[in-house]
Amino acid sequence: MKIYRHFMDGIPWYLAKHYWWAYLWSKSVWFFDHQPIINAILFFQYRKLMQATLTRFNSAEKQRVLQLTCVYGSLTPNLCQALEQQSLHITDAADIQLQLAHSKCRTSALLATRMNAEQLGYQDDTFQTIVLFFLLHEMPHEARINTLSECMRVLADDGSLIITEYAPLPKHHWLYRFPPFRWILTTLEPFLESFWHEDIEHMLNQNASEHKKEATSISQQKIFHDFYRVSEYSIKSSKH
Repeated sequence: MKIYRHFMDGIPWYLAKHYWWAYLWSKSVWFFDHQPIINAILFFQYRKLMQATLTRFNSAEKQRVLQLTCVYGSLTPNLCQALEQQSLHITDAADIQLQLAHSKCRTSALLATRMNAEQLGYQDDTFQTIVLFFLLHEMPHEARINTLSECMRVLADDGSLIITEYAPLPKHHWLYRFPPFRWILTTLEPFLESFWHEDIEHMLNQNASEHKKEATSISQQKIFHDFYRVSEYSIKSSKH
């Protein structure tokens, strides 16, 4: 029996099959949630990426905020701290990740729920701001579309969507141009190659008419010579 089948309880197939070793196994959760490990995985850019994300977050509306899926490192505690008296909603498909988030943010201001990002249980127009930190590249194309569609649905008019991710295809970056690095990266991240070719803004607006909204890019910050990007999108109602 394949190991990943032990982690399939309510977990999206791609997460269980390709990332059980990183996010679902208790020993790996302990191992990866150490700052030196996370920093090394992101080629020593974690602090820059987190600070750029927090900078965009600090200028966004903070009345109703959702962090869509948990992440390793100190991002979640920093978001909670930035919210002060407001609550941070956080959702993830894995209980073990939600437990980890609680352990790092011991406050009633963290409202954790177990949900699949492709099928959120929130009502339409629930949130003013959503933060996605290195989520989309770990999804197959169809799951990305479903997740971004859900973001459009639950974001209110004048809302903000902050996405920290790999930049589009970095064909001039030395990491991409060096075949061994590229092979290792795309082997560990089986959906990254397709993500590199995605137009996120186009995907956001692809199904926007269904929710009577549209997304506009208002900020793009390049990190590590445009290997990563922190993007902010403004969500507006297209109703007339």
